Amino acid sequence: MKFRTRLLISFGVVVLIPLLVFGLGIRREMSRSVTGQYEQRVSALVNVINADIAREGDRIGARLATMKNSLKDDNNFRNVVVRGADRSYVLDYAGNAMRLSGLDFLQIQDDEGRVVSSGHFRNEFDRLGPAVSGTTLLRAATAEGPFLTLVTSDTVYITPSHRFRLVGGIAVDSQFLARLARDPELGVALALPRDSTRSDSGKLVVGPPLTLPYIDATDGPGRVEQARIEITRSAALLTALQRNVNLWFAAAVLVAALAALLLAGWLSTRISEPVEARIAIGDIARQVTHDIKNGLAPLRNVFRHFAQVAREKPADLSQVFAERQRTVESSISYLETLAANYAKLSPQSERKATDVNSIVRETIGASGTVRTKLAEGLPPVSADALVLRRVIENLVSNAVDSLEGKNGTVTITTERGKNIVRISVSDTGRGMSKLELDKAFDDFHTTKPGGTGLGLSIVRRLVLDSNGSLKVETETGQGSTFIVEIPILS
Repeated sequence: MKFRTRLLISFGVVVLIPLLVFGLGIRREMSRSVTGQYEQRVSALVNVINADIAREGDRIGARLATMKNSLKDDNNFRNVVVRGADRSYVLDYAGNAMRLSGLDFLQIQDDEGRVVSSGHFRNEFDRLGPAVSGTTLLRAATAEGPFLTLVTSDTVYITPSHRFRLVGGIAVDSQFLARLARDPELGVALALPRDSTRSDSGKLVVGPPLTLPYIDATDGPGRVEQARIEITRSAALLTALQRNVNLWFAAAVLVAALAALLLAGWLSTRISEPVEARIAIGDIARQVTHDIKNGLAPLRNVFRHFAQVAREKPADLSQVFAERQRTVESSISYLETLAANYAKLSPQSERKATDVNSIVRETIGASGTVRTKLAEGLPPVSADALVLRRVIENLVSNAVDSLEGKNGTVTITTERGKNIVRISVSDTGRGMSKLELDKAFDDFHTTKPGGTGLGLSIVRRLVLDSNGSLKVETETGQGSTFIVEIPILS
C-alpha cells in the first residue's frame, strides 16, 4: 500500500470518527433540548389554562354580583316572593337578565334548590336544580338539546327569610377550548364522565390533566363528579417530525463527511507544503460548514411548513408539496454544486447573464419571514448564479439572526442604478455600533454562539470577485441594511 494511500486512510479515520461522535452527541443534545422545551411549553400552557378558567369564573361572579344587587331592589320580584303575586314576572326574569348580562346560562333557585326562574328553559320551574359551589362544569338541558357551560353561583337574600341562589355561566364549546390552547402545536380536550361520543384518534395526551367539578343536570339535579381538561398533541405529526429531523440530520452528516473526506484527500497530497497552506485548509473547512448550513436552511423551513400543513390542513399536503418541490430541488442542486466545487477545492466563477430577481426568489423560496420588493424589468447582471445566491443567503441568514427571535422584518429590495443592479437586504434587528461595524468583515470575527465568523468575509470576497461593491448602513437598535451593487451585463 502506497504511503499516500495509507496517509489518506489515516486522515479519513481521524476525521470521520470524531465527526461521527460529534454528530451523535449533537443529535442527543438536540433531542434532550427539544424534550425539555416541550415539557416547559406544556407546563406553561397548564398554568395559562388554570389562570384563564379562574379569570372566567371571576367574570361570571362579577356579573352575578351585579344581578344580585339589582334583584334586591326589584319590588316586582319581592312582591311575587313575599306576597304571592303573579309569578309570570319571576318566570321571565332569568331569561331577560341572562340576555342583558351576556351570560349563556342562568337559574334562580330557592332555598330548597328548586328552580323559580330559568333563562334557557322556562319549563324547569319547580324542578330541583344543580347544587353548584365554586367554578363548575355543568351539562344542562335546553329546548334545543343539552349543552356544556362553565358556571359559578352566588346567594341573595330578598328578605331575611327568603334566600335564593343565582347560578350563571358561559358556554363551553370548541371556540372556548381553542382560546385555551395558546400553543399552535398543542390542543385542549375535555374528558367528561361517561362521555361515549369523545374520540381520541391520532391524539396523545401530554402532561398532567387539570380537573374541574362536573355536574350532569340534563336529567335532574345530578351529582358532583370530576371532569378532566387534557392537553393533547398529534401522534402522527410528532412521528413525521422526528422522521424528517433524522432524515435531514443524516443528510447533513453525509454531506459533511463527504466534504471532510475530500479535504483529507487533498491534505494528503499537500502534506509537505508550508504551514500556511494547512492553515488555508482550516479556513476552507469553516467555509464548507458555513455554506452547508445555508443550503440546509431552506430545506428545514420547507419541512416545518409540511409539518404545519399536516397538522392544520392535511388534505392540502399534496398541493403544498407540489408548490414547495421547486425549493427542495433547488436547495439539493445547490448542495450538489457546492460539493462539486469543493471537490476541486478551487471553485471557478462562471460569469454570465443572471436574473437577480430569479435568484432572490429561488434563494428565499416561500419563506414567511422574508419580505421582498423586487423591481420589474431588471436587466441581467454579469455574475455567477451560485456566487450570487451564496451572497444573498449569507446576508439573509445574518439579518434573520439579528432579530434574535423577536418580532421584526427582513426585506430584500432590488432596483436598477446607473450601469448596476442594486440588491438591499434590510432588517429591523439590533443593528451595529461603529466598533462592531469596523470588525464585521474581519475573518473569524463573530458575535453569534457557534458562528464561524466567515459569513460577511465570504460575502465581501464574492462581491469583489464579481466586480461589485458592498456597503452597509446601520444604527444600534434600528437595524442594518447591506447594499450589494453588481454590474449590468454589457
